Amino acid sequence: MTKLSVNINKIATLRNSRGGNTPNVLAAALACERFGAEGITVHPRPDERHIRYQDVYDLKGEIQTEFNIEGNCQEQKFIDLVLANKPTQVTLVPDATGQLTSNHGWNTIKHRDYLKEMVTLFQHEGIRVSIFVDPVVEMIEGAAETGTDRIELYTESYASEFGFDKEKAIAPYYKAAVKARELGLGLNAGHDLDLNNLAYFNQHIPDLLEVSIGHALISDALYLGLEETIKRYLAALKA
Repeated sequence: MTKLSVNINKIATLRNSRGGNTPNVLAAALACERFGAEGITVHPRPDERHIRYQDVYDLKGEIQTEFNIEGNCQEQKFIDLVLANKPTQVTLVPDATGQLTSNHGWNTIKHRDYLKEMVTLFQHEGIRVSIFVDPVVEMIEGAAETGTDRIELYTESYASEFGFDKEKAIAPYYKAAVKARELGLGLNAGHDLDLNNLAYFNQHIPDLLEVSIGHALISDALYLGLEETIKRYLAALKA
C-alpha cells in the first residue's frame, strides 16, 4: 500500500509567524505519527522561513516512522544537514534561492553527472535517495542513469488539470510510472495532492510507494482536525 508522509512545513510557518514555539513542530510530527502517518517530511530552505535547521535535529531523535528531508542539494548547508542527521530518505529538489514553493523537477539529462555525484554521496551514508522530476519519460531515464533509488513525480500539473479532464491529467504520470518500473526505480509523488484528487491518482499509478502531502493536508486539518484529516488521507490511499 502507498505510504503517507506528512509534510509539516506549514506547521512551522504558523509557528514562525508569531515567534515562540506554538504550535510545536515536534509535537505536531509525533501526533501525525500517532494518528497513522507512515512518514514525516520536511523541506528546509536557506532562509528558514518555515522549517528551521534546528527542527531537523530535534525531529531526527524522535521520529519513529520514515523521515524524509527534501531540498536543494546545491546548498552546502543542506548537504551538511542531511549527512549530520541521516534520514531514511533525502529528496533532491532543484529549488532556486528564495523560491516560494517547488515548481519544477530536475533536468536529469543536463545535470546527470552532478546528480550522480550527489546520489553516491548520500547512498554511501546509508540514505535512500529520491530525485524530484517532471512526468517526462526522458527525465525518468536520465534519473535512472544517476543511480538513484527512487524518483518523486511533481504532481502540480496533474492537480491543475484534474478538475477538467482526469484522463488527460493522469496520462503522463501513468507513462512515467511504467517507465520507472521498467528501469527498476522506486516511485514517490507529491505537490498539490489532496482529498479530491489523491484516490484517483493512487488507483491509476502502478507501484506508487509514497506520497508526500503538506499544504492541503494541514489546511484540511483546520476544518477537520489533524487526526480526522490523516484518517481521510489514509482512506483515500486504500480506496
